[in-house]
Amino acid sequence: MGDIRFICDLIGPEDLAVVPGDEWVVVSGNQEGGRIHLINVADKTTSVLFPTADRAERLDAATYPSCPGPLEAAELDQDEFRAHGLYLKPGEGDVHALYVVHHGRRESIEVFELDAGAMPMTLAWVGCAVAPEGLRLNSVVALPEGGFAATSTSTGDVWEWSTAGGWAVIPGTDDTTPNGLEISPDGRWLYVAGWRGEKLTRLSRGGPPRQKDVVPVPFRPDNLRYVDDGALILAAGHGNFGTPEETSNVAFVDPETLEVRHIFTHPRLEGFASSTAAIRIAGEIWLGTNRGGMVAYFPAPE
Repeated sequence: MGDIRFICDLIGPEDLAVVPGDEWVVVSGNQEGGRIHLINVADKTTSVLFPTADRAERLDAATYPSCPGPLEAAELDQDEFRAHGLYLKPGEGDVHALYVVHHGRRESIEVFELDAGAMPMTLAWVGCAVAPEGLRLNSVVALPEGGFAATSTSTGDVWEWSTAGGWAVIPGTDDTTPNGLEISPDGRWLYVAGWRGEKLTRLSRGGPPRQKDVVPVPFRPDNLRYVDDGALILAAGHGNFGTPEETSNVAFVDPETLEVRHIFTHPRLEGFASSTAAIRIAGEIWLGTNRGGMVAYFPAPE
């Protein structure tokens, strides 16, 4: 469709995470039979990172003392595993931490060690944090001091988790209608994409007092990510699900002023519903979707 092309044979690629070096992209799988896939940026080929027959599992019990252990083999064998939101925290050298929002026999954040220096690249499970009863997790970010924050669409707020304190709701997030989540590089700010409320909230960490800024957006914002020039890139859907009026949207957001620059709108396509995630890589914009089996990409605008 015009300049839009597709990478196929994926399963509900709701979120995308760029591996440092910009040569690979990790893709989630938020549908039945979901997988964590890896895409080669240059040739657009795909491979499965998790689960695999020879998957590595080594629990870091010091960091995740409440984790009951690896995901059940039966869950993985019976295609009940679903990977929703992703966050890749760069590590030293070629080894990075990958945080995954997991839906399956437990609602949890699953944590993996990604070895980008291995050929082929490997993903080892190292721990988890099972969500409190009633939470339906969506997006996750790693915190600089350790632990992570995650959005819960069922309770309409944002939570933090740490080794020492476990789960705790973040004050001031109960009106954010949260979906996507991003954290500033210095760890001082959270950016919450309010899908249902069609808004973006910036919330300071620490305090009190907490600073909170809210701006409306003309669509339903989903995931958001920093790009190389320091801006945020935001993917969004709009219109009624499954109708000709449903659209995919991309915008850039200035993290300081919260000014929103809408750069892309496209009607719903067969096999690719509204966009849920966007990244800019190698001169292209890539889009994920929760409803479909493809990642879309097109030349990034100047």
